[in-house]
Amino acid sequence: MRAYDFTRPGAVDVALRDARDGSAYLAGGTTLVDLMKLEVMTPSRVVDINRLPLRGISVDRDGLHIGALERMSDVARHDDVRSRYPMISQALELSASPQLRNMASMGGNLLQRTRCSYFRDLSTPCNKRTPGSGCAAVAGHNRMHAVLGTSDACVAAHASDVAVPLVALDAQVHLTGRDGPRTVPIGEFYQLPEQTPHIENQLRAGELVTGLTVPPLPWASRSAYLKIRDRQSYEFALTSVAIALDVGGGVIRDARVAAGGVGSRPWRLPAVEQALVGRPATAETYEAAAARATDGARPLTHNAFKPALLRRTLVRALTGLGEIR
Repeated sequence: MRAYDFTRPGAVDVALRDARDGSAYLAGGTTLVDLMKLEVMTPSRVVDINRLPLRGISVDRDGLHIGALERMSDVARHDDVRSRYPMISQALELSASPQLRNMASMGGNLLQRTRCSYFRDLSTPCNKRTPGSGCAAVAGHNRMHAVLGTSDACVAAHASDVAVPLVALDAQVHLTGRDGPRTVPIGEFYQLPEQTPHIENQLRAGELVTGLTVPPLPWASRSAYLKIRDRQSYEFALTSVAIALDVGGGVIRDARVAAGGVGSRPWRLPAVEQALVGRPATAETYEAAAARATDGARPLTHNAFKPALLRRTLVRALTGLGEIR
């Protein structure tokens, strides 16, 4: 690890001022420190933001508010999160290990970098790490990589679990920078790789994620997050789905569906939602809706199993959540 300057401000404006070119913010550090050890990230200054007043979990008429520095484990076990948005709580509890969840912040989790092994290996080309160098994963070992939203320049999968239900719930990401605060819908926050995979989101230079708001959705109390992975302990998703269903009288009145492990960003599935709404809650409906999940998928040599696995994951989650007649 290379030498760097270190600051620990106690106010947001001071943190923004301290964040000069080449700086990195440190919250839980569960991704940043790893990448610094590997020299994938080499900030000249680290700004420790843990003293900033960016904590708190509350609910009001505008929805659920979560401070960016809230630890994942605290959010997962919060009573309002568990009762009103169980898929958020479940996604957090299926993320990483308990030790990591005790350290990792909500804002940091949204910004965690891809787990693509080529991104973390300085001896291989990676357009996300070094723009214009190429993508070793396209013709390499790509079992964990994305099949939706990829480009010839990058096929890396997005890593965050909790971003998946947040996309399904149309959460808002609150940011602040030297030009003041702003709010971005999380569905617009993450960018497709296209020809600029090194630009992963709308965060501007020096900006901080300060919090999240999840809009009210009473029927989200009937929701679930299902994660399929190689082992039940600490592991990233092969596929995952976040689903909320509003079912009455055996008919699906509304639905929110998003997927993880398969997309270059947390992947909303509007075609699946449309295939569910107004239909009877039956196994046939779930199968037909799941068939729409992989429209536009581009499998690679080693991950051609993912489209079928995603469809099965969806059917299993829908069957567990819905009222099959």
